Amino acid sequence: STTLFFCFSSSFCAPFIQSHSSPSSERANEQASSIIILIYSIRVASRISLISRVRFQTSYLNMNFSLSSTSSELACPSDCVTRSPVANRFLSREPVRFDETWKKKQHFKIPRCGTKKVFVEDSLSIAKKSVPRREPVERLGFVRTLLIDNYDSYTFNIYQALSTINGVPPVVIRNDEWTWEEAYRYLYEDAAFDNIVISPGPGSPMCPADIGICLRLLLECRDIPILGVCLGHQALGYVHGAHVVHAPEPVHGRLSGIEHDGNILFSDIPSGRNSDFKADKESLPKELIPIAWTVYDDTGSFSEKKFSTPVNTSLSPLGNGSVNSALETLEEQSYWPSPHVDGKQDRHILMGIMHSTFPHYGLQFHPESIATTYGSQIFKNFKNVTVDYWSRYKSPSLRRRMINETANMQVPSACQLLKELSRTRNTGNGSSYNSNSLSTAKKNGVDVFNLVDLAYAKPHSQLLRLKWKKLERLVHKVGGARNIFMELYGKNRGNDAFWLDTSSSDKARGRFSFMGGKGGSLWKQLTFSLSDQSEITSKHAGHLLIEDAHGSTEKRFLEEGFLDFLRKELSSISYDEKDFKGLPFDFCGGYVGCIGYDIKVECGMPINRHKSNAPDACFFFADNVVAIDHQLDDVYVLSLHEEDTAETSFMNDTEEKLITMSVSSTRKWKDQSLPAIDSSQRKASFVPDKSREQYINDVERCMQYIKDGESYELCLTTQNRWRIGNTDPLGLYLHLREKNPAPYAAFLNFSNSNLSLCCSSPERFLRLDRNGMLEAKPIKGTIARGSTPEEDELLKFELKLSEKNQAENLMIVDLLRNDLGRVCEPGSVHVPNLMDVETYTTVHTMVSTVRGLKKTDISPVECVRAAFPGGSMTGAPKLRSVEILDSLENCSRGLYSGSIGYFSYNGTFDLNIVIRTVVLHEDEATIGAGGAIVALSNPEDEFEEMILKTRAPANAVIEFCSGSSERH
Repeated sequence: STTLFFCFSSSFCAPFIQSHSSPSSERANEQASSIIILIYSIRVASRISLISRVRFQTSYLNMNFSLSSTSSELACPSDCVTRSPVANRFLSREPVRFDETWKKKQHFKIPRCGTKKVFVEDSLSIAKKSVPRREPVERLGFVRTLLIDNYDSYTFNIYQALSTINGVPPVVIRNDEWTWEEAYRYLYEDAAFDNIVISPGPGSPMCPADIGICLRLLLECRDIPILGVCLGHQALGYVHGAHVVHAPEPVHGRLSGIEHDGNILFSDIPSGRNSDFKADKESLPKELIPIAWTVYDDTGSFSEKKFSTPVNTSLSPLGNGSVNSALETLEEQSYWPSPHVDGKQDRHILMGIMHSTFPHYGLQFHPESIATTYGSQIFKNFKNVTVDYWSRYKSPSLRRRMINETANMQVPSACQLLKELSRTRNTGNGSSYNSNSLSTAKKNGVDVFNLVDLAYAKPHSQLLRLKWKKLERLVHKVGGARNIFMELYGKNRGNDAFWLDTSSSDKARGRFSFMGGKGGSLWKQLTFSLSDQSEITSKHAGHLLIEDAHGSTEKRFLEEGFLDFLRKELSSISYDEKDFKGLPFDFCGGYVGCIGYDIKVECGMPINRHKSNAPDACFFFADNVVAIDHQLDDVYVLSLHEEDTAETSFMNDTEEKLITMSVSSTRKWKDQSLPAIDSSQRKASFVPDKSREQYINDVERCMQYIKDGESYELCLTTQNRWRIGNTDPLGLYLHLREKNPAPYAAFLNFSNSNLSLCCSSPERFLRLDRNGMLEAKPIKGTIARGSTPEEDELLKFELKLSEKNQAENLMIVDLLRNDLGRVCEPGSVHVPNLMDVETYTTVHTMVSTVRGLKKTDISPVECVRAAFPGGSMTGAPKLRSVEILDSLENCSRGLYSGSIGYFSYNGTFDLNIVIRTVVLHEDEATIGAGGAIVALSNPEDEFEEMILKTRAPANAVIEFCSGSSERH
């Protein structure tokens, strides 16, 4: 028997148009523009093969493939696609048959010769001229979509797009959430939906755990318009007899031209018309018609293509300067070796299909990506397809989905249905990763769909009042933020103190720093550790220790986990906005601390395979805070207190200390800087958990997972350790901030846990401001600084043009758009900055910015739950990627890959990503590091990048410890 290989591919439309040249000079003069798509190849950019009776083979396959020619030859992988008596009640209904005028438009517009638009007749225009024009379509007020989520990390990008285009948010269900009977009820008995969209997802349409109910919907719902994206596209081909096989080569993050035949799904979208590709319709099952394809040897990155002005759509509202249209092209273009079929070069991959009689469409690429110009137009066209379809029913009685004729699914009802459906989840236990483990993980724990916080109202809350004082132009007078912290909190070596430290000299990246320590009557410390999995039935339960300012402690067992506790704590606080009116920053007191990576189990991720030795979350409730405005040189002193409680003396005492700080005290703290330590003096260093050979082997395994369709991108990490004994955490941090300043740096000390964090992170995870705006700033793409200004500029330019790094960044940007899309108002998620390059002391990095307006019924903690862990530390799709990484990494990441920051009592928060960080716990220093693995990765280069990322914090520790030893 022959083993079949199946593939999952997604592709992203890019925000520009590229001309497609033909070999002939005459044809070159008449060349048309084509859409450029970015192809995320899963299982090596799958294709639905067009060649029947011909075997197809690539370097990635050792098996040959033959095609079935009809859907009758389809062998259903499970009983979920067998027909039932219930289905037969509507399958006998006469479907609407598409005639040629439905399949193709007679005329369509494409841009030619610059911006000039002309009408072009296609090859069927003569035959179609005799076909009468359709009667005017009765336009619907809005269209109701059922969106099937295949456990992907881009589904809510589709949700955001459809919400604005359709006029009502879609109802999102996961592919294993409804039985067929439930789906039938909503689709046919209640007539609740007008069309169906099937999302992308990891895996294969042949695997029931990957595709769920989607195959049955495609087989049974022949009278409902359906659009399948990526995995949905492959499912449409598969159920009608096509085989899904590997494409010639992985193409994650690479750009390629796409062409189409003028199908109604591509109305008002340009296409290259000079392609020599003519699909032999007999080579596909007779039910399927090819409508779009790509030439796979025309690939590259953003920077290798000529950009046109990006189209500003509701899906991807790029701001000015989002993409540099003046970048020079790289000298060496990427090229794919073309396979040969029967001795002839085959250069095309199918990118779109439609059913010949059902209103079903499939697209291999992703119209919802930030990189698309015309993705929004495709969704608009599918809405028009839906409207036209229902208006063409011959019998008015069959127009049962006309929105103005039914009250089954008005806008509030749609939202309520989503809320009700998202609460029907089972729980269970997961284990190690395997090809079927997602089906187990789907049933585990907290559902990140269930983010409508019905308890967000605060009827019995505690009112806290804020007092604050501004000390103008004081920072430089006392020698800066370092001296302020040392004067107020350094005399006790920073025990039980925090410092959210914008140590970067670039004020545009971070304007404010916050610091505080143990003191006020409201102060308390929270220390949370997840329970061993053997102790509990809930994977996110754990033990919480609460210590107050007087040293009293309380222990609690949190069945629902730490984030649920934190949400309730914040919800129990009320405030008067007048108290902080006039403050230029959002943090006015509240919870400050860190969340470890393993808290992911409270965010819909699978069970943790490893347990951290350090606590999984540590926070102070800070009622006394000192804030520093680095831009205006001002200091703010803030104090929170209960409404009926007298003010403390903190404000007056702090003001007095700051004003009386003398020049001698400034000199005293500066004199503590360490001498440079020669490399020969370094007697010890960090030891990685994995050797170079082991790490490279893990990279290769990641690349195989990517090739096999289990992930787009995997962020592999490891730990580096050094048992340094008893050291001075604050002194170490002061040295680190001097050597490697960063905009999201931090120092945290939790004395009762013997835990300190010395963080020099350049990356923001997520922020929520007073206006309800969420912002993420993912970093993907890193390169070392040069030794000369010329070399440094060249390396920066190399990063900007890197195809691999652009692919890494773009995939995580779309992941963050998806995560924000869960909790943001429809149409509000946007990307004001895409792939900017920022420079730090030791590295250049590629940074993007994603923003969206939070829904009013979502609490701040639920916003974090929707996006945690940060996508730049997991990869995409997030759930499947986390499963794979847990199986590869041999220990818990602990606090590394988590977040440090604050949750303010006024409902705002700001959290970083814990990278470039030294974690000191029980006399051991650990530094986590890693990198994103994609199809273009080089295993040796990935190891060197991991080492590069440890260099700054590791050198700071080595220098500090060696310097301390020399002084002693």
